[in-house]
Amino acid sequence: MAILYSVILAGGAGKRLWPLSREMFPKQMLKLDDEYTLFQRTFLNIATIIDDKNILTSTNVKYLSSIQEQLKTLSQKFCRKSGYKVLSEPVFKNTAPALTMAVKYIKDKTDIYNTETIVLAVPSDQIIADRIEYTSLLSKGIELAKSGYIVAFGTPSSDITDKFGYIKTRKNTKISELEPSALKATNFIEKPSDNDAKKILKGNIYVNSGIYMFSVNTYMSELKKHAPEIYQKLALNNYDDEIPSIPLSDYEQVEDISIDYALMEKTNKMVLIPFETNWKDVGTWDTLYEISKKDKKGNAFIGKTIDLGSENSMVYSTSKLVATIGLKDTIVVETEDAVFVTDKNNTEGVKNIYKKLNGKNSKTKEIHKTVYRPWGYYTVLDIGEGFLTKCITVNPKAKLSVQKHHYRSEHWIILEGEATVIKGDNIIKLNSGESVDINMEEIHSLQNLSDSQLKVLEVQQGEILDENDIVRIEDIYGRV
Repeated sequence: MAILYSVILAGGAGKRLWPLSREMFPKQMLKLDDEYTLFQRTFLNIATIIDDKNILTSTNVKYLSSIQEQLKTLSQKFCRKSGYKVLSEPVFKNTAPALTMAVKYIKDKTDIYNTETIVLAVPSDQIIADRIEYTSLLSKGIELAKSGYIVAFGTPSSDITDKFGYIKTRKNTKISELEPSALKATNFIEKPSDNDAKKILKGNIYVNSGIYMFSVNTYMSELKKHAPEIYQKLALNNYDDEIPSIPLSDYEQVEDISIDYALMEKTNKMVLIPFETNWKDVGTWDTLYEISKKDKKGNAFIGKTIDLGSENSMVYSTSKLVATIGLKDTIVVETEDAVFVTDKNNTEGVKNIYKKLNGKNSKTKEIHKTVYRPWGYYTVLDIGEGFLTKCITVNPKAKLSVQKHHYRSEHWIILEGEATVIKGDNIIKLNSGESVDINMEEIHSLQNLSDSQLKVLEVQQGEILDENDIVRIEDIYGRV
């Protein structure tokens, strides 16, 4: 019997869903239509075929605490006393390094069993309509993976764009004997943009879902052959079992490349199983429009909206009332600090907006005004020359890290609840209406020991008012 593992790739930023997704709040963290985030839904889908304790998440260090908090919710659902493993990459290096790091970690864990280990690699930002059908589909890949193939999953396509990867296929007797629905992959081109690539792909083609299944040994062998530098720098490392991660000095030297370009376009071991379920990659606003509930005129309204006479449009409000009249094929997205409006057929243009924001060093590409943390969240109320104000909400029994700041002082006013403040060597209890000053370089922390929420108004003053000016000394969420 093979051992089954899964890797959820959850390190991407999701730039094409700006302004809803940001660098510090990527799309896999979004709740689109139910109680679970895209990441959590992905985990629950996989848990129907793979033991939840064998599901590993690969993410960026920036998202580590958020992913751990979401996994904590899932571990409670599955009655797990210990948490799920998360591998954190220290810098963004795309899916080839991230997946290799995870597969190597799984290899180290399972080599002692002297049996075949099969890995299911899944992006964290997809929606699967039918979980039972999805499970059945994935099960078909196991024998193929055990036989040394890399199994891709895809949906039939008659159109080719530069948004997806495409796989051209043909029938193969040997492969059909292992799985009747499987096809041999003859060409795989990721995001084709030139006419030559499109000519190659004419025929029996499928959109690649980005979901792969393979044995650990096949992956390592093919990686060594087609991406030797990544193999040398990552596949030969040993990782700490308790806090699986890789040193920055090693990871910085690795090429920034997707697994599709690094390996999948080059291997001759790929086979494809056609999707028989409704699969959607939630990568763009037009895709989100497609999967959203619509009225009789083809409109999707989410949040606080009022509309008169619009058709085939989407209005997404997160905080303010958005009123629209007579829109056609238009998407409107409102967040606390940005409004995005585009033709529904030109949503890819958001990438160019994102680049312009990058050039202006705008914070709106990085964070929302409301930022979630393991202990709760804060909302930026105002910012100006030398000052910043925010409202901090601390969950019951939660605690901010013990920290200090080099460039700013802080003034805390308790708005609601009971606060326990660490200030140097002192522990201070504060109630609603009371306040405390935190000096520059002074070690401090804020804790909520009660069963109710704690709300604090924070006023920062200083030369640099940035979340990077946090020197953590102790942290119960492992962020030191």
